[in-house]
Amino acid sequence: MFAKMKAAAAAAAVLSGVMLSGIGVFGLSAGAALAKETIKVGICVSWPGYSFYQVVKEKNLAPDYDIQQTIFEDPVGGHSALAAGQIDVFYCTNDYSPIAVEQNTDEVNVTYTSPSYGVDQIALAPKTEPKDLKGKKIAAPQAYIGQLLMGVWLDSQGIKTNDVQWVNLNADEAIGPMISGDLAAAYVYEPWLSKLIAAQPGARSVTNTADPEILKTGIFMDVIYMNKSFIAKNRKAALDMLKAHFLAVQAWHDDTAGVNQIFADYLKWPIEDVQGVIGTNGKFLKGGVYVFDFDEAARVCGVLDGDAPLGLKNGAAYDAMALINSWWQKLGLMKTTIDPKKAMDCTLMADLVKAGFRQSIKEH
Repeated sequence: MFAKMKAAAAAAAVLSGVMLSGIGVFGLSAGAALAKETIKVGICVSWPGYSFYQVVKEKNLAPDYDIQQTIFEDPVGGHSALAAGQIDVFYCTNDYSPIAVEQNTDEVNVTYTSPSYGVDQIALAPKTEPKDLKGKKIAAPQAYIGQLLMGVWLDSQGIKTNDVQWVNLNADEAIGPMISGDLAAAYVYEPWLSKLIAAQPGARSVTNTADPEILKTGIFMDVIYMNKSFIAKNRKAALDMLKAHFLAVQAWHDDTAGVNQIFADYLKWPIEDVQGVIGTNGKFLKGGVYVFDFDEAARVCGVLDGDAPLGLKNGAAYDAMALINSWWQKLGLMKTTIDPKKAMDCTLMADLVKAGFRQSIKEH
């Protein structure tokens, strides 16, 4: 859901390879392990919710696969790599899904994984009210969840998107200009919000994604994308990777402290920062993220009967796509109205449902 970096950096190179073991003078020795199939995973930015395949690796939840991961710290660069087939699977936010359809790229969203549950926020400078923002500089990362949230909030305050001066900065980059007084408002998340408030008393958060009206839109979500050609050519691997994500979610629920430490070690984050995003109860953190189990994600996709959580209706994925599309048009990033069904491929989730896979987890 959502540590964010600039969306203009060049895409990182993706390393790939196949591990062979047990090769002797006469080839594979008896009982030697067969070569594992390589799956290339991209992570758009460093974030605990995007690190579940590290759990898959360390807990050997997909033993037939060699999962190789790249953290891009660049959402658009990661999407470019996915569309080019340099990676097979990609964790990022949902907001790019309609853009991928308009640009006819070789990628598609296959499941929602975790709604932002308050972690994404809008902060105002001291002594600044919403009515003061017209003509002022505000910061948000372009074509990413931050710009979307800022646009939604400005609209709720009766401020048109062209009434402000947009500055393309991520939360960590915006803190300095906020403290120096160059920005009137900024998209932020922890730990940057706390750093801002400590350095600039009077600065404050004015909205976040745990607001019920924002939450039920379904537009502020983390998702898994896959390369369309990868799905078409290797559907079994695509299904196995999708299932592996939810097996890792189960592992996190069952051993939250241990898996949070895996996240911390992998990302090189303090454990407190991991806990401050994803929580310690194996399900959600108010002010952080809410982690979907398989059944919840399947209901959001509309492939499993029953109500989705957090005020979302069954099949909410498609309404969310249409709403994101309309917002990108308002913000000048899209020109066309797309078919929301082209932005989601829920057939993989449907196949897992048909195969009898189910998962429902509660906080502990």
